[in-house]
Amino acid sequence: MRIIHTSDWHLGQYFYGKSRAAEHQAFMHWLLSQIELHQVDALIIAGDIFDTGTPPSYARALYNQFIVQIQQSGCQLIILGGNHDSVSTLNESRHLLACLNTIVIPGAFDSINEHIIPLKNRQGEVGAILCGLPFLRPRDMVLSESGESSIDKQRKLGDAISDLYQQCFEQARALNATLASPVAIVATGHLTTVGASTSESVRDIYIGSLDAFNASHFPPADYIALGHIHRPQVVAKSEHIRYSGSPIPLSFDELSSQHQGNKSVFLVEFTAAKLNTATPLMVPMFQAMQVLKGDLDSIEQQLSEFTDKLTSEQTTWLSIEVSQQDYLSDLQSRIAELTQDKAVEVLQLKRARSQRQQHIKQLDNETLSELSVSQVFARRLAQEQFETDAQQAQLSRIKQCFEQVVVEVEAERNSQETAASHVLQETSGPAIVDNKQLDYVQEGEQE
Repeated sequence: MRIIHTSDWHLGQYFYGKSRAAEHQAFMHWLLSQIELHQVDALIIAGDIFDTGTPPSYARALYNQFIVQIQQSGCQLIILGGNHDSVSTLNESRHLLACLNTIVIPGAFDSINEHIIPLKNRQGEVGAILCGLPFLRPRDMVLSESGESSIDKQRKLGDAISDLYQQCFEQARALNATLASPVAIVATGHLTTVGASTSESVRDIYIGSLDAFNASHFPPADYIALGHIHRPQVVAKSEHIRYSGSPIPLSFDELSSQHQGNKSVFLVEFTAAKLNTATPLMVPMFQAMQVLKGDLDSIEQQLSEFTDKLTSEQTTWLSIEVSQQDYLSDLQSRIAELTQDKAVEVLQLKRARSQRQQHIKQLDNETLSELSVSQVFARRLAQEQFETDAQQAQLSRIKQCFEQVVVEVEAERNSQETAASHVLQETSGPAIVDNKQLDYVQEGEQE
């Protein structure tokens, strides 16, 4: 029995205003070729088939087109809802797609049996049993009670999810016992597990309730196919628990250090009801993307390595992170000048932030009222890097300018206080000023 495990397609995503339609179409074509090449029996998409709950029409067209095309391969398709997916959107065509050898599980069902799916091989025999669990919304799992602490809510939700997994696994084992020969049991999930490595494009899906699910609470299934985390990885050093990751980079920080795609799907093979191998199939990079980091001189050198627009067949999407400390007002125009003749398109331009821990966050219970103006400024400077001689000279100039501004502000404030004092004396004369008049003058001074 061979299964391909994938997830997080995010059909319909716009990446800094750029459509991913061509990339997704190319990925689907590649995936269909892999299904044919490896004679795959079932394809599992573990959540986030769409990027939003209301996907654009072209994303729905890609979705339907793929379901039609996969029929020619004889491969069974299982689609599970993710936190980006709308339960109602996936549910509207669920029964229709069941006629096309496609099982859609948009959300938690009322009956456990609906989550237990026999997966058949190309010979028409049951080759595995699937415990198909999608993204589990807290409102579908537990009821909130007054007086519960956040810790109580997390524990309750974690226990409810763990119980549902265990119930599904027990049901799958009961079904397995009725078969002539036992088969592997596969579970799915769309959630964050403890220790998983995330990326910028991953949203926290259990905000305010469950931060991460403990992998030790999964049932002893032969393979657990997870979605939601976009980096492919093994969970808790358990080879049978894996995130497949997204098939295309959904943020620049998902690119590998070699500037090539590190995206994959897993080809999972079972022999004699046990996991045999889980092999990553590396997904080609259908859109060139790259991250450039350094000061302006370094960025210019890196950009010189790109080909000219007229001779290049493909444009590379760039994220440029400038580490120079200069607060350049014309940074964007200077980068535009460096890239105007190159086959690149800058989608993200930012200044690098210091990797040092922010001092303001380090100091617990420290408030602005407890700090002087100079201390606040010093805290802010500590977040930047001034390493070279030129940067140290710049730091000295910044401090001088700051001190000059402080002196001017103090002088202006003293002048205002003196003027207010004169007004007070002229109004009161030699007599004692009553409290109401003093309050009025002080309020005017504050304003």
